Parts: sequence; structure tokens; C-alpha cells
Amino acid sequence: MLMLPNMYKIAGELTPTVFHVAARSLAAQGLSIFGDHQDVMAARTTGFAMLSSATVQEAHDLALVAHAATLQSRVPFMHFFDGFRTSHEVNKIVRLSDDTLRKLVDDKHILAHLERSLNPNNPVIRGTAQNPDTYFQGRESVNSYYQAVPIIVQQKMDELAAETGRQYRLFDTFGDPEADTLIISMGSGSSTIRETVEWLNANRDGRYGGIVVRLYRPFCFEAFLNAVPRSVKRIAVLDRTKEPGSNGEPLYQDVVTTLAQALTDGRIDDMPLVTGGRYGLSSKEFTPAMVKAILDDLGGEAPKRRFTVGIKDDITHLSLDYDPSFNIEKDNVVRAMFYGLGADGTVGANKNSIKIIGADPDRYGQAYFVYDSKKSGAQTVSHLRFGPEPIDAPYLLQSANFIGCHQFEFVYSSDLLSKAADGATLLLNSPYEPDAVWDQLPEKLQQQIADKRIQLFTIDAYRVAREAGMGRRINTIMQVCFFKLAGVMDTDAAIGEIKKAIEKTYGKKGREIVERNFAAVDAALAYLHEVPVDPSRLSSIGDKPVVPEIAPIFVRDVTAEMMAGRGDELPVSKLPVDGTYPSATSQWEKRSIAQFIPEWIEDNCIQCGNCSFVCPHAAIRAKFCHEEDLAGAPEGFQYMWISARGFPEMRYVLQVYPDDCTGCNLCVDACPVRETDESGNEVRALRLVDKEPILEQQRANLDWFEKLEWNKRSEIDFSNVRGVQFLQPLFEFSGACSGCGETPY
Repeated sequence: MLMLPNMYKIAGELTPTVFHVAARSLAAQGLSIFGDHQDVMAARTTGFAMLSSATVQEAHDLALVAHAATLQSRVPFMHFFDGFRTSHEVNKIVRLSDDTLRKLVDDKHILAHLERSLNPNNPVIRGTAQNPDTYFQGRESVNSYYQAVPIIVQQKMDELAAETGRQYRLFDTFGDPEADTLIISMGSGSSTIRETVEWLNANRDGRYGGIVVRLYRPFCFEAFLNAVPRSVKRIAVLDRTKEPGSNGEPLYQDVVTTLAQALTDGRIDDMPLVTGGRYGLSSKEFTPAMVKAILDDLGGEAPKRRFTVGIKDDITHLSLDYDPSFNIEKDNVVRAMFYGLGADGTVGANKNSIKIIGADPDRYGQAYFVYDSKKSGAQTVSHLRFGPEPIDAPYLLQSANFIGCHQFEFVYSSDLLSKAADGATLLLNSPYEPDAVWDQLPEKLQQQIADKRIQLFTIDAYRVAREAGMGRRINTIMQVCFFKLAGVMDTDAAIGEIKKAIEKTYGKKGREIVERNFAAVDAALAYLHEVPVDPSRLSSIGDKPVVPEIAPIFVRDVTAEMMAGRGDELPVSKLPVDGTYPSATSQWEKRSIAQFIPEWIEDNCIQCGNCSFVCPHAAIRAKFCHEEDLAGAPEGFQYMWISARGFPEMRYVLQVYPDDCTGCNLCVDACPVRETDESGNEVRALRLVDKEPILEQQRANLDWFEKLEWNKRSEIDFSNVRGVQFLQPLFEFSGACSGCGETPY
């Protein structure tokens, strides 16, 4: 968006240029880093030609078309594709050769471009100021250049097809050539529409079709009209953007204008019914079920002229209802989901898995990874597909054959099996022995396992990693287990490829690091166990509430749904119209992502306050109180005499927030105590310990700690760290990376 003034100048001066844009949302009621077409549509008036790619292969191919076309036409190009959905998708493609690049780009156009450059040996002025007498004429002088762009682009597409066999057109059609119902779209959603239309035509006797818009600007009247079947009666135009107050979004308006002109000119006999819809804002899912809902609405007696799909609009009632159970996934495709934590290596391992499987010329793979806006420590969900045919399904898995849960706490907080197919395999990374795992699962998950006949396997991957000297890196360990259980390729061959990837990734860090990784990979299968499923023995562990009942109503109704992964189900009426949210909501999240947390050894503590001062997440805090305030404290609650003159009756309390701590170790490092025990080991006032054995005790301690009043600011000395530790933090539990001090400071 900051480039818009420059883009006007670049286009106005006819400077060959290509911007490759991963199209994303604009900050409106809230900022979003995710994908739609809002930013590129905001630039559609700049004079740049706009070329859209729908798939990873297209993004590769049309990048060449854009460069070749801009050099020949002199019109600058904005080549865009869906941010995240296409830009971050991993898929198998055929790379263009250097010979193909050379054949599409003519040397004379490169030389002409160089000759137009500003050169002191041939001085000219470019970028003058013009008065009313000449500006208008100057603007109109470029018309012929833009009129030539569609011809040039199609020519380059044809040349590409001659070299590669992959034919593209300005407006590509699919489905029934005599379709009576049509959907027109741009970007990755076109692939979902194509797959759904072809399935419905084959299985439901539909007469559906679609048009993929590739060259959006300049919008070619003739090419578009030639792509529209004369049999069409109803058309839905989909835009992945929103223009508040307009009579329709950009693509819709172009389609209606073109058809109206064609009717006036006698090029078509009747004007089709044209509806306009919005979908997929900020990477909102767009699935075959939603495509079917659009087609069903178009086929009804009174189609909605303006609609949205993928949300529930209970205010203006523009949204279309759809059946989320509608599923057209192919049976010959292996589908796997992996639940991990940001920065735990799960995503990296899955990218390697795709590369390993995709290296086989007879196998194809696709991977897409769901993140939130946190850099690390948030849940990531990897969606992988493998099959014998090219995979073009730009939507999340609807039915998974394999589910891997790399963090055991997700069994309590996530609906792991909501997308599991009957007979699927569930792999849990669990700290419990195999015969104890079943009893640790919540009742709902146990019932789902029984009802869907899930095969349950477990491994203590953290134990394997520790014994191999790998710390907390479990990604390759879980990767080996996946190849063993999923059966997508020979396990020994997969392990060999994993080791090659380890050599490539860690070879420069020394042989010891590589050998540790090898040891973890080799040991993994020995710790992999199947867990017997016993439907007659269900646990009493229920679903834990996402937030307690004492949370504010907005937190219970909105924030909690987002934290539980059900934000997509929130209706429009639940969201603030202007993006105004209450503050202090991070206290309710309780991510509990740390495997190790600090334990206080009060006998060694000097009450300096360094630990609470250095913690960027405000997850360790101190208070002082009267001894009578501690009456009724839970057994095991820790406190000590305060080390301060004039306060003989006061007690000092230091408390960790076990579910908010990220286990970064900063507090331990900041502790100035350096004592030595009988064995010669260094002892401090804090030490990192395994969270699981002390978690319930620390939760009980925290409940009591929070009942103690915060110390009055008038009683605190602000001039030193020792005093500041008693202040209530006003910035707490940030979602930044573990131990990152940038966010609070």
C-alpha cells in the first residue's frame, strides 16, 4: 500500500516492471497478516496490469509470462497469488528450464528497455509537471499500449504452452461446456470451484461450469465474452475482497458491465442473472461445501443478489448456509494432520516429509500449515496430502487418515478427532507409560476413539530426545513414527532420507549434533507402542472449561471460542463493529506450553527481585503480606520472612504462574545466588524442574497467591529492582516467543 504513489509513476512512465505479490488483507477493524485480495484490489487503478495465479505451478509459470509481457508491452505488471494459501503451500511442480526462459524473452525487448534508461550520455527529462493544456492528452496517449496487453499476454501463454504443454488463457473455463450455471473467480478458490463443479457434474448430473480470471487488468471484453457459454442462465461472481458502500465488489462490477455492454451491442441474446459474493477474507476457509451452497442458491427460486459464504451473518443475513459434512476428498489420497507448537519443529519435519515423498516421480504431495499470529508457542496444524496424482485442493483436510499430536496437553484443549476418518490412526506424544495413556485421556476423546474405531499409538518423544542428547527437539522422532504408521513409503527408505536431511541441515554444526539426531531417529521405533482401546473403561476426566466462570462475559462468549479453535463458528453479531476489544484478556488463555518451570528454593533466596524483573511474560511475581494473611494457605504454599528492616511481621512470597510460564530459563539465569551443594553442584534460589509432577500443587498455590492483595504503591520503593518486584505488572503473559524481551520493552 505504501507503493501506490510509486506505482502510478511507474505505470505513467511505461517502465517495464513486475511486482510479485502474495495478496493479503488490509488492516481495517483489525490488523491481519493473512490472505485475500484487498491489497491488490486497492492498487487496481494504478495502471499496472494484473495477472492472477491460482496454484503453486501457475505462480511459477505466470511469473515468466509477466516478465516477458511487461518487456514487450512496456506496461508494468502486478503478478499476484493468494497470500498464505498459495504463497505458503508446499506442492510438487515442474520447474521451467533456462531454455524456456530464453525463448519467451526476446533480446530486442531487453535492449529497448535498456536504451530507454536515463543516461547522461543521452539526457532527457522524465517526470515533468504538466498544466491543464496537456495533461489530459498525455494520459490518453497510452491507450494503445493497454489495448495490446491482452494480445501479448495470450501470445506469451501460448509460447509457454508450446514449450511445457501447460496451456493458460486470459479466462480459462472448466466444467460443462454448455453449463447453465457458472461461477467466476480469481485465485486459489478457483481450484476448489473446479474440483467441486466436476464432482457435481459427474455424480449429481449437474450442468455447472466455471471461469478462472487470469488477466484481470486490462479486462479483455472479447476474451471474457468468448469464455462465457451461450447456454448460461445464472452466474455467481466471487470476490475475495470487500468494498464497503459499493454496489458490488470489483470483479462483479466488471462482469456485469461487460455483459450489459454485450447485451446492448447484440452480442448476447439475454442477460444472465448475476449475483455477487464475498468469500475467504483473511484466509477464511473456502471449501467444496461452500461452493455447493453457492450453486444451490443460484439454482433456487430467489438467489441472493449479494451474499457471503463461510461465515454466519446474523445481522444483515447475507450469508449462505452450507453443510460442512459435504466431502469430496479422493479415496486414493493419504491425508494426515499434525498438531504441534510453533517453533517445536513439527512444521519443518512435515515439509521434509513432503519433499521425501515428492522425490518419487510416481508420488505427489501437498502441504499447508495453519498458524496464528504468534511467532512461537501457539498451536500449529499441518495438513498433508499424498497420492498417485497431482493434488490441487487448496482447502484444509476434511477427513484425515492419520493424526499426530505432538503435545499431550492438546488432548484436553483441542478437538483432535473432529476431522478423523473412520479407522484412522492417532499418534500421541505422551509422557505416560503405554498402559497408562488410556486412563489419562478425557472421556470425550476416548468415546471418539471408540466410535470411529481409531488405532491409538503412543511414544514418549521427549524421553527419546533427552536420552539422545537432543533436548526438546522431537520433530524427527515423530517423523519416523509417521512413516512407520502411515505406510506411505518403506520405513527404512524414509529413515535414510530423514538422515540425509539431518546431514544437510546440521552438518555445519559439527558431527556430534548430527550423530545425536541419528541416535534419536534410530531409537524412535523402539519406544513406539500401540495402546489398547477399551470402550468399557472410560475415564472421569471431562472437558476442561476454556476459561473459568468468573471470566467477563465477552471473554466467555468470544475470546474463549477463539482460544478453543472455534472462532470460525462465531456469528457476526458477536464481534465488535469497530474492532474495540477489552484489555487484559491474555490472563485467561493459560497456554501451558512449558515442559519445565522454575521451582523456588526459599532457603537460598535473597529476595532481590531479579527474577520477576527479568521475566518478559510476568509469569513469576512477588508479594509481601502479614503472616495472618497466610492462614488457610494450601499445604506446600511457599513463603519466608521478609528481609527488610522495620517489617518484622511481614512475609515474602514468590510465585510462578505455571500455565503462563514459557520455560525460557531467564529467571534462573538472572538469579545472583551462586552456592555449591555437598556434591559440588551450583545451587541457586530457582531451578527448572519438570512441570507435570508439581503442576497441580503450583496451581493451588497460585489460586491462593492471587487472593493476596497487591501491595500498595505508596509502600513500595520504585528506585530499585527489589522494590519494583512488588508492583502489579500492567503488561502480562504476552504471546511473544519464549523469553523474548522485545514485546514488553
